[in-house]
Amino acid sequence: MRWLDKLPWDILIIGSLTLGLAPFFPEPHLFEKLGMLWQGTLSRPIDIFDLFMHGAFPLLLVLKMGTQLMGKPEEKN
Repeated sequence: MRWLDKLPWDILIIGSLTLGLAPFFPEPHLFEKLGMLWQGTLSRPIDIFDLFMHGAFPLLLVLKMGTQLMGKPEEKN
């Protein structure tokens, strides 16, 4: 997962806050699409594309946080 380590934190955080939560009113698309997925009504291709588009940055951010928290053993010289 070296490619994930190379992704900058600031890009992932800004992308998650902007694209992940857009539009801000009345409800972010990501929450709407996750609700549709939970209810089993996520079937149209545009809705599936919306889920992937709005969920990409938050997913990458969570994966990067997970790899950082699990950590790698420190190399000792």
